[in-house]
Amino acid sequence: MSHPEVEGAPVEACYHCGSRVPEGAPWRIRIDEQAHPLCCPGCEAVAHAIVEGGLSSYYRFRTELPERPDERQLPPSETWAVFDDPALQRDFVHPQGDWLATTLSVEGITCAACAWLIEHRLNALEGLEESAVNLSHHRLRVVWDPTRLRLSRILAELAAIGYGAQPYEPDEAQRRLHHEERMNVRRLIVAAVAMMQVMMFSVPLYISDPGELTDGFHALFHWLSFALATPVVGFSALPFFRNALRDLRTRLLGMDVSVAIAIGGAYLASAYAMLVGSDEVYFDSVTMFTFFLLFGRYVETRARRRSGHSGNQLAGVLPLSAIRLEADGSERILPASRLGEGERVLVKPGHGVPADGIIEQGRSSLDESMLTGEYQPVTRGVGEAVTGGSQNIESPLVVRVTHPGQAARVARIVDLTDRAFASRPRIALLAQRAAHHFVLTTLLITLGVAVAWWLIDPDRAFWVTLSVLVVTCPCALALATPTALTAGHGQLRRRGVLMTRADAVEGLSQATRVVFDKTGTLTQGAMRLVETRPLGDADETTARRLAAALEAHSEHPIARAFGPYREATLQARQVTSHPGQGLEGTIEGRHYRLGTPDFASPQAPAAPGEGQWLLLARDGEPLAWFALHDGLREDAVATIAALRAQGLAVELLSGDRPEAVAELAARAGIDTWRGGAGPETKLEHLRELQARGETVVMIGDGINDVPVLAGADVSIAMNGATDLARTRADAILLSPRLLRIAEAITIARATRRIIRQNLIWSVIYNFTALPIAALGIVPPWVAALGMSASSLVVVGNALRLGRMRLDAPPTPSPAPRVEPA
Repeated sequence: MSHPEVEGAPVEACYHCGSRVPEGAPWRIRIDEQAHPLCCPGCEAVAHAIVEGGLSSYYRFRTELPERPDERQLPPSETWAVFDDPALQRDFVHPQGDWLATTLSVEGITCAACAWLIEHRLNALEGLEESAVNLSHHRLRVVWDPTRLRLSRILAELAAIGYGAQPYEPDEAQRRLHHEERMNVRRLIVAAVAMMQVMMFSVPLYISDPGELTDGFHALFHWLSFALATPVVGFSALPFFRNALRDLRTRLLGMDVSVAIAIGGAYLASAYAMLVGSDEVYFDSVTMFTFFLLFGRYVETRARRRSGHSGNQLAGVLPLSAIRLEADGSERILPASRLGEGERVLVKPGHGVPADGIIEQGRSSLDESMLTGEYQPVTRGVGEAVTGGSQNIESPLVVRVTHPGQAARVARIVDLTDRAFASRPRIALLAQRAAHHFVLTTLLITLGVAVAWWLIDPDRAFWVTLSVLVVTCPCALALATPTALTAGHGQLRRRGVLMTRADAVEGLSQATRVVFDKTGTLTQGAMRLVETRPLGDADETTARRLAAALEAHSEHPIARAFGPYREATLQARQVTSHPGQGLEGTIEGRHYRLGTPDFASPQAPAAPGEGQWLLLARDGEPLAWFALHDGLREDAVATIAALRAQGLAVELLSGDRPEAVAELAARAGIDTWRGGAGPETKLEHLRELQARGETVVMIGDGINDVPVLAGADVSIAMNGATDLARTRADAILLSPRLLRIAEAITIARATRRIIRQNLIWSVIYNFTALPIAALGIVPPWVAALGMSASSLVVVGNALRLGRMRLDAPPTPSPAPRVEPA
């Protein structure tokens, strides 16, 4: 094994995974009387399991290094016991006579030696009837005797040698998708093999001199080509004929109408020419045209799968098992799908959080990269929310479940993603209508070309017409928009921006102004109560308890500041929220209001100082002042600078007091702001901006932002937004970083630019190729090649979005002069 070089000195490489071995590392494995260095306890455990199982030959056979094992993810055997639950097995284990069989998804497989190791390790288990590794899809099929072997033992053995596994359980949509993909690959293979063979028979006919080949050879090559082209037309090209029939029934012409006419017409005309002994036989063009069309669609489908939404991947983020804490303090392992709201679960280090919840005990770092795109772990403690699917890294946590199963945030994200892909943006609909009119126009032009050539040269009329039909097939036009949108959505998702409506990408690309809410958007949303000033005979403790009882009924970030002061014995009733003003309710028969001074009491005194102050009043009489503080987000200033560098106007629109809004605007570098704006005022101001021709992006997180989010051209909800705000938003930030907004606008502009490039290219290609083909210069096989090449150019151009790199944000400039809007 080669060793990496560091500053000219050789560094030991791990014998198992190839990673750098830390200096002085004590881990070793002895094979054939020779000690080999290892980089971590995980590699040591896996290597010893391999050698002690008599499978040391694995290290001689392997051609690739495995992924480095994580010792936190090598759980003890009892952790796998949940998979022995008959109710859970019912979903993925299937009887096979007296045996049981299942398919497992295995992580860490890199080469054939991995398959050899897995199969030999499992085949040594008593009761295992069969094990077979699918290298292409990293899946393992096992058949075992349930009376002698348990599934948990099989999973534990795999984990012991460094291969994490879980049941492979595709849903019905995935099954249909996989079946369709397999059929498409088969059609492509049939077309490719037939095309190569037909070309082999056609080349001698093209290059031979007259009389050089006998009529018998001509007839033989034609019949062989006919035999090979027939399965291509009847099997490989079958989807084109089905789609064309569908388009004709719906009277909405698509590109498959032209394709079906071209393939069917060329095949039938060539068969007729073969029967009558004519040399005008183009089975090679039929097979080539079909192959290149299928290949283009295959590339486009792969691009969609790679760059598109990852719904099934997200749906698989939640772990299958959970450790529930019973009332007597005992632990019980059960399927995560059986958890209910209010139950307590133990999340050990290295395990996934099985549902959304609130931490009751412990403090640890969590990896939320699958959901937010942020690979830096975040620290969570008692009272803070955790999201199902995140990975616990350091310490055990006790979590009370708030949203299990399909109510978890992951499931809601999948639903929102599906909604985005179910809708089509305006530019995609325009492209679809353009393709429809283009097909109709092309068919009329083709008919005119056929009539003209029938009068000029009847022998060439059909083949020139066929070339026109093939070369002008609007495949590139049809692929121009969806491929770019799919790649753009995928890039945004990886950056932690989830688009919930398809039009949002187009709106972001045309934005002229970005309007921020204040609390929970530009600020961290972690309000802190920093001072309490009683009025009259009230005391601080009583005032805080009363305010906390009212705020217990609110989802606003301000409510979190009063969370530590809540008491179960003090309940507020008939609580009503007044967005942008405050709360009112009844406590022990008295009427209380908490919020802005004008709302809380008609005789409110002046605020005692700068910053954000709330007034608590009882029956209209001021009771206490509360000073709240909310820090500016770390990247807020950099985000404002980045947006302004993109040529966007930035504005702060808040319901807080003008003094507090002005102070925050100055710190963030925003020169236009408005304070004291309620929901109606915000919406009215938004309408004024739109009436001036502005395209407005609104960013907020609270219930009071719902009307303005719904009214904006594009609305973005923060990662901590209320559920109502999320459902009204066009996009959701999965990450707490504001800079993702500037990145999203950059990606949206790039997506729109690539869509325009694709549309321009497809139009130029078709208008250039049409007259050339109509003049009879382009034979059918060249037309098929040109049409397919134009489609691949469009797909390749769209795939650039998946590889685009974003520039670092600009250095924030000094804060500008602050003026009210």
